[in-house]
Amino acid sequence: MKLKSAERPESEEGLQYHLRVKPGDVSKYVLLPGDPERVKRIASFWDDAWHVSSHREFTTYTGKYRGVLISSTSTGIGAPSTAIAIEELLRVGADTFIRVGTTGSLHKWIEVGDIIISTGAVRLEGTSKLYVMLEYPALASYEVVLALIEAAESIGVKYHVGLSASSDSFYVGQERPGFGGYIPPASRGLIEHLKRVNVLNFEMEASLIFTLSNLYGFRSGMVCATIANRDTGEIIPDAGVDEAIRVANEAVKIISEWDLVKERKNRKHVYPSLLKEWLVGGGK
Repeated sequence: MKLKSAERPESEEGLQYHLRVKPGDVSKYVLLPGDPERVKRIASFWDDAWHVSSHREFTTYTGKYRGVLISSTSTGIGAPSTAIAIEELLRVGADTFIRVGTTGSLHKWIEVGDIIISTGAVRLEGTSKLYVMLEYPALASYEVVLALIEAAESIGVKYHVGLSASSDSFYVGQERPGFGGYIPPASRGLIEHLKRVNVLNFEMEASLIFTLSNLYGFRSGMVCATIANRDTGEIIPDAGVDEAIRVANEAVKIISEWDLVKERKNRKHVYPSLLKEWLVGGGK
């Protein structure tokens, strides 16, 4: 692949260096699992799907879900590779991202198999710090959060809404013992502290996605399946994953409908009375 330059590592046609996608390959709505295999699983819920590319940890599918063009791209594990995925997807036309992940609950009352919808994330990863100062908030987009809640309600899954914590480390950074039982002083008591300040769960990508979405002006959110509970010690690797996928897919359908309302009504934001007016008017 011949690239434009070291500063702009893409082809003349816009083919991206890492993802191997170009303009027209992906929808504006993109679901972001970490695991490349979960992209295929997400696409299995669509009415139509086709493989776009696979390169390194990045696999992309595009298809149709209930009439809406939709894509899914894996990010790999952690914020550094997720930043690459976001940067290159933005360059080919995506503007709405929903992370579809797995997570560990910090509270006994959030059970394995439950769904967590994040409103924001504690920035315990290092990549977002390279973009903007640590005081800059990592917040999900309100439209995406509302759509995920609407989807979870319509599907009938058990869900929780609140703050997450994103760590660069699966082991010591989430207060799991490293090799030989090692835990650095900074991680000791971390779970109890996060619980005390009402953080719901640990994961590894959300704060980077949310930070970039506010910095660059795109929309983002996250829905995760709780596969582990750090309070009880229970872990079931596949618990709730299909439910999280169903919620994310349905949320894209809802967001696309709201986008249509905004376009027809010449409004920039969705708000309750606008949707009520739309429904009362029979979608006119």
